[in-house]
Amino acid sequence: MNRHVKHLLALLAGFTASVAMAQVSPPPPLGPEVHAPQLASTTPAAPAALTQQDVGAFFDGLVPFALRRSDIAGGVIIVVKDGSVLFAKGYGYADLAHRTPVLPETTLFRPGSISKLFTWTAVMQQVEQGKLQLDRDINDYLDFKIPPYQGKPITLRNLMTHTPGFEDSAKGLLPASVDEVDLERYLKTHLPARIFPPGALVAYSNYGCGLAGYIVQRVSGERFEDYIAHHIFQPLDMTHSSFAQPLPPSLASMMSKGYKTASDGVPQPFELVDPAPAGSMSTTAEDMAHFMLAHLQNGRYNDARILQPATVALMHSPQYAPAPGISGFDLGFYQEDRNGLRIIGHGGDTVYFHSDLHLLLDKNIGVFMSFNSTGSPEAHGTLMVRSAIFAAFLDRYFPYQPATQPTPSSAKDDAAKVAGWYQASRRNESALRMLYLPGQVSVAAQSDGTLQVSMLTDYAGQPLRWRETGPLQYREVNGQDKLAFVTNPDGSIRYWATDYIPGVEVFQRVPAYKSMGSVGVWLAISVAIVVVTLGIWLVGWLMRRRYRAPLELPSAVRRTRLLSRLGALVLLIDLLGWLTLLIVAGIDENVLLHGSATPWMYLLYVMGAVALLGIVAIVVHTWRTWRPAERSRWVRLGETLLALSALYLAWIILAFGLVSFSVRY
Repeated sequence: MNRHVKHLLALLAGFTASVAMAQVSPPPPLGPEVHAPQLASTTPAAPAALTQQDVGAFFDGLVPFALRRSDIAGGVIIVVKDGSVLFAKGYGYADLAHRTPVLPETTLFRPGSISKLFTWTAVMQQVEQGKLQLDRDINDYLDFKIPPYQGKPITLRNLMTHTPGFEDSAKGLLPASVDEVDLERYLKTHLPARIFPPGALVAYSNYGCGLAGYIVQRVSGERFEDYIAHHIFQPLDMTHSSFAQPLPPSLASMMSKGYKTASDGVPQPFELVDPAPAGSMSTTAEDMAHFMLAHLQNGRYNDARILQPATVALMHSPQYAPAPGISGFDLGFYQEDRNGLRIIGHGGDTVYFHSDLHLLLDKNIGVFMSFNSTGSPEAHGTLMVRSAIFAAFLDRYFPYQPATQPTPSSAKDDAAKVAGWYQASRRNESALRMLYLPGQVSVAAQSDGTLQVSMLTDYAGQPLRWRETGPLQYREVNGQDKLAFVTNPDGSIRYWATDYIPGVEVFQRVPAYKSMGSVGVWLAISVAIVVVTLGIWLVGWLMRRRYRAPLELPSAVRRTRLLSRLGALVLLIDLLGWLTLLIVAGIDENVLLHGSATPWMYLLYVMGAVALLGIVAIVVHTWRTWRPAERSRWVRLGETLLALSALYLAWIILAFGLVSFSVRY
């Protein structure tokens, strides 16, 4: 029994009465007092019967309390099996003020990036018609050019596997007004930099999906939103779905409100998405069931067909794997294999709506769930609800025990080899390098040869442990998730990947001198020296003023001394400014998504350039203090420490792009 079930069972403590009323046996309502060895059974439990009655009791026993525990206003879950809907139910409220219940048939949710599956389906329709080729340069389909990178063109296959090599971009993704929503304009004015060769590394790209939607628009001759409506929604009888922004009046009245938390209760504005193909869809659970059934039935829904069987088989086939044995991408779907099952799917998030879609291909089962609140950070919000409930669903109806694998004798040596700091391939290099520094991930070797990875924790925030099962191949202790390291030709570690999270990014090794472990220490020491120095200077100035004791210095030294103090002050203000921006962006992601950070970044860039001039003044003044014989050794030592700190901070400014004057993020 894995960590997801453990967490859900803990949630059920004190809530067993409602479960006991069910006519079928739910997951054991164990509380926190159950010890881990009892949960880590060596024999999988017998599967429960996947019937409407059992599934209903299962979700009714888990979801309502999970919503309350996670402070979520409402959600919906629908399950399809063997060509029809097995279970569909709304939980909580679509509108808290009016106590409007969630209805699977008519309540619209925003599935976020699950919208991409419709874009990729549209691409494959055009491939079937011969208008598009998966491995052709996408520039052949565009009316503007994507600049080359290492001589390799981007293809539609790259876009569908998120391997075009684009850096991540956030500005304008959630525009503030409808007037800002324009697919063509967005793509032509927000072209991200290329940081990897196409096909080399996975790095999730909303921009790449926007390109694909724009290509469909161009080759079909229909506006993207209209194409989806005519060629996917209509044949699938998805009458409550739209990519339109804002929604037409006939659907707007059925749209669920979005909330930060249920306890907050303040409805948020309808979220706009640009580029629309990446995430602007609004839909109901019942409509999503039609889409899942079409993909599970080789492109057919009732008497309509949206794709040929061979095309569906291609879409559902592996196209990219980040490492041996690690789940990667099919064409548009990411692989979610678990419990010995072949599973594909996609997740989707706006700021307030959070959704998942899963297709159990060999079992002819589909699951869609969506929630209308960000949820409580303390309870891990919708992340817990989505991932834990689905994992518990799999463990109930398809229990599984992975085969035992021995630990290699090289485990301790390999753990030492891979220990270090890593950064996600999905990142922005042009303007936000400094903001990504705190997000680096540490891999730590343990004394028994296992690993701990700082970002891979259970729902209680405790680090998971990973045991080596083959050369640089690891599996979660008491779990089934895998982690693998990929090496360079010289044997050094290039990156790691895991199926603990969707395979939308890998984690590349960071040189020690640019790692958070090094930079964090030396940056703190350098800033502390600048702060202490400024404090000493201020106290000294106040004391001399109080006792009217002027400081006698040669005029040249006096000038450089003043400039060095001003330089240190500007340097400190600039660094504090970037720290403030980092904190504000962490609290409110709209600062980046709406582009409101741009003017502040320009101001900080200017201050950074001035700070570099100030650092020159600090170094010059330090050099001068070593010349006059009357300067004491303590003054010389202090000025030298300041100069060394300032030089390190100058390297920080240059290495992390604090004077890049780029606002491409």
